[in-house]
Amino acid sequence: MSTVSSVNSLLSSTDTTTSSVDVSSILAAAAGVSTPGIDVSSAVTAALYADRASERIWQSEQTTLTSQTTALTAIQTATTALTTDMESLNRLAGPLASRTVASSAASSVTASAAAGTVAGNHSVAINNLASTGSWYSDLAASATATLPSASFTLTTKGGATATIQIGSGVNTLNALASDINGQSLGVTATVVSDSTGARVAIISNTSGSAGDFSITAAPATGTSWSSPSLASGDALGADSFTLSSGSSSATISITSGESLADVATDINGQALGITASVVSDANGSHLALASSDGSTPFTISEPNFGFSQAAAGANASLTVDGVPISSASNTVKGAIPGVTLDLLSTTTFGAPAQLSVGMDTDQANTAISQFVTDYNTAINLVNAQFTYSSSTSSQGVLGSDPAVRSLQSSLMQALNYVNTPASGTTTVSSLSALGISQNTDGSLTLDSSTLSAMLTNNAADVQNFFQGASLNGFASSMNSQLDEYTNPSNGAFTVDLNSIQSTNDALTTQINDFETDYIANQKTILTAMYSQAEIALQELPTEMAQIQAELGQNTKSNS
Repeated sequence: MSTVSSVNSLLSSTDTTTSSVDVSSILAAAAGVSTPGIDVSSAVTAALYADRASERIWQSEQTTLTSQTTALTAIQTATTALTTDMESLNRLAGPLASRTVASSAASSVTASAAAGTVAGNHSVAINNLASTGSWYSDLAASATATLPSASFTLTTKGGATATIQIGSGVNTLNALASDINGQSLGVTATVVSDSTGARVAIISNTSGSAGDFSITAAPATGTSWSSPSLASGDALGADSFTLSSGSSSATISITSGESLADVATDINGQALGITASVVSDANGSHLALASSDGSTPFTISEPNFGFSQAAAGANASLTVDGVPISSASNTVKGAIPGVTLDLLSTTTFGAPAQLSVGMDTDQANTAISQFVTDYNTAINLVNAQFTYSSSTSSQGVLGSDPAVRSLQSSLMQALNYVNTPASGTTTVSSLSALGISQNTDGSLTLDSSTLSAMLTNNAADVQNFFQGASLNGFASSMNSQLDEYTNPSNGAFTVDLNSIQSTNDALTTQINDFETDYIANQKTILTAMYSQAEIALQELPTEMAQIQAELGQNTKSNS
C-alpha cells in the first residue's frame, strides 16, 4: 500500500465528530513504524531475505558437502597411514628385516648387520689388532727452533721414496711437517709439543701392513757432530747408534732413563779416538763429539736429525668360525656375510667372542604396534559414520556413502588372512598368534607380551606371516585391498572427493549466478522503491499540517 493510500485509509476511517485528528498515528501507519521514516537498507535486506530462500538451501547443501569432505579426508589419511604400514612391513629392508648383533665379549668386538642378514651364531677370536705405522723425531727445543742440516729418506711399503732435506727453507719442525704433508706420501706429519720440547710425529694414513713405511738416513761423517738439544735434566729414551773411526767401531746402546753424561762416558771409554762431552746452551744440553786429534774423520749412524719407529703397520689377525682372516683395518667386512665387525682388543686365548645375529625385535615390535594403532584409527573413523546420534537424530555425514561402507567391510575381511606355508609348518598362521585380537566393533587389541615372545622365539615365522615366501603375505594382501580406496589416480577416495568438489563448485556457480542475475536486480528495484517511499514520508509532515488545518476548519464549521 502506498504512503498516500495509507493516509487516505486512515483519514476515511476518522470520525468527523472528533474535535481533532492524531497526526502521529497517521504518520506511524504510513511509515509502518512508531516514528515516521523508512530505513531503506534494512527494508531492502528484509525483502531480499525471502528472495534468497533457495540460495540458503544451496548453502546448506555446501555445508554438508564440506563436512563430508572433512570426514572423508580424515578416513583417507588414516587408511593411507595403514597402507604405509603394510608397505613398510613388506619391505625386504624394512623393520622385519632389521638385524642386531649381540656379542659375548663387547670389550673385544662389536658388530652390526645389514637388513636381511641370515640369523645365526658365530665365533670370533682376535689375535692382534690392525696397527698404523708411525715414527717420531728426536726432541727439539720447540716447534720453531732452528734445526741442524740433515736429510732422511721416507720409503712406503709400496716402494715409493722421498728424500726430505732439512735446511734451505725447511729449518724448523713446523716447516718440516708442512714439507712432508705437501708431498702426497700417504702419511700425515704433525708437531707434538710438551713441557720438554717438540717432535715431529709421522703417521700412515692407512692402517695395516700395506700402509707401513720406513725412515732411513745416511750416516753423518766428519771430525765433529752435535746431537739435538735436550732440556736440562731430561732423561733419554732407549736407542742405539754406531760410531766408526778408522778401522774401529762400536755400537753405543742407550738405556731408557740415561743422561747425556752417561752416553758421553760410554763413548769416551771405547778408545775410538773420539772425545764426547755435554755442552749446555740456551736451548738446553746436547752431546758434542769431536775427533781426538782434530783431523781423523769418524762416522755416526745416528744423523743430526734422527727418527725412532713408534709402531709398525700391521694387519689385524683373527679367526672367524675357524677361518683365519687378515684385515688391514679393525673394521672387518665380508668375514661374515652382511656383518661388519669392529675389533677393539684381542680376545682371551681359548675364549673367542660369540656373536648372535637376530631380528631387531624393538623395530619389529614398533612397526607391528603402529599397524594396530593405525588400523584402529581407520576403523573407528569409518564406524563413526554409521553410528546413530540421538542429538542430531541421524548417523554420520558419510553414512550413505557406498565407498565408506565398502571400506568398512574390506578392513574387517583383511583380518581373516591365514598364512599357509607351501612346505613345512609355522607358528604364526593368523594375527591371533601374534597377540592381535579383533573386538566386536572391528577394532584390534594387542597383547604386547605375546608379540614380544613371538618375535624373540619365532622371528622367522613372524616375518613369513607378513611377507610370505615372495612378498605375498598378509601385508601384501591387505595392501591390495586398500589400494582400490587409496590409489591417488583412480581410488574410491579420489573419485569421491572429486565428485564432492565438483558438486560444491556447481553450487557455488549457481549461487553466484543467482546473486548476479536476480538478487542484484531486485536490490536495485527495491532500493529505488523504498527510497521513493522515504521521500514521500519526508514530505508527509507538511501535508499532515495542511490536512490538520483543513480538518480544524471543518470541525469549527460543523460545530
